[in-house]
Amino acid sequence: NAGLPNAMGGYDQKGPEMAEEIRPFCEENLVNAIGGCCGSTPDHIAAVAAMASAYPPRPLHSVEPLMRISGLEPLNYQPNAADMRSTFLNLGERCNVAGSIMFKKAVINNDYDAALSIALKQVQQGAHVLDINMDDGLIDGVAAMTKFVNLCIADPEISRVPFMIDSSKFHIVEAGLKCAQGKCIVNSISLKEGEAKFKEQATIVKNHGAAVVVMAFDETGQAAGFEDKISMCCRAYRILVEEVGFNPQDIIFDPNILTVGTGMAEHNNYAVDFIRATREIKRLCPGAKISGGV
Repeated sequence: NAGLPNAMGGYDQKGPEMAEEIRPFCEENLVNAIGGCCGSTPDHIAAVAAMASAYPPRPLHSVEPLMRISGLEPLNYQPNAADMRSTFLNLGERCNVAGSIMFKKAVINNDYDAALSIALKQVQQGAHVLDINMDDGLIDGVAAMTKFVNLCIADPEISRVPFMIDSSKFHIVEAGLKCAQGKCIVNSISLKEGEAKFKEQATIVKNHGAAVVVMAFDETGQAAGFEDKISMCCRAYRILVEEVGFNPQDIIFDPNILTVGTGMAEHNNYAVDFIRATREIKRLCPGAKISGGV
């Protein structure tokens, strides 16, 4: 600001004076960018720019490549290769109308106090990420997603964890992203509708600064076998990293565990195919993570 406001709410500080007050920040190499806010005019900005031009830009420091998501608090995911079980991320799925009849009834009945209590309980019980899904024929997905995410971010205990904005309808995903603070995870996109649509949606997700779950699904259908899981995920990875410019650490693949307990002979390899594919996808797609729903 151009100094403190005067009794009339205006600002009396001139550009050169403002620039001199800011100079110590540049001298100590504290700032990445600097500009003017309340009370500043083009003359103020010119004075600040002239002063700052005498100092070198702050050098970029190295940042360890990690998946970094956040609510009010950061979650920098650093897996422990020696003990993966200790760094397993637990996603709270009870704010999903397909996963909780209590949550679905609360949303349909417009009882958002009850819905918020379900969210809070999951966080208190140790959920690292909170999944939110409003996909149901009896629910206006955009309105419900918008209202619930806004209510969640108003509660500091709930909003301290990152949100997973979950929908099979991308316009509902966008509605959630527009409301959520922090860095979310989008669940999900896929190549089901072709590369053009995939890149369009991935670009929107990237512009919102979110990480993304990518389903092993393409124009031919869902990946069931070992080879299909790998080929679809590798294709998506190449497009995201090379064409969209996604950070590999922000990519989470879901290679489809599918139905492992049916007893049908054709399903016998589903579980082991998922495990084998996970190993190979992580080798071929460095930085990417894996999500699985049993």
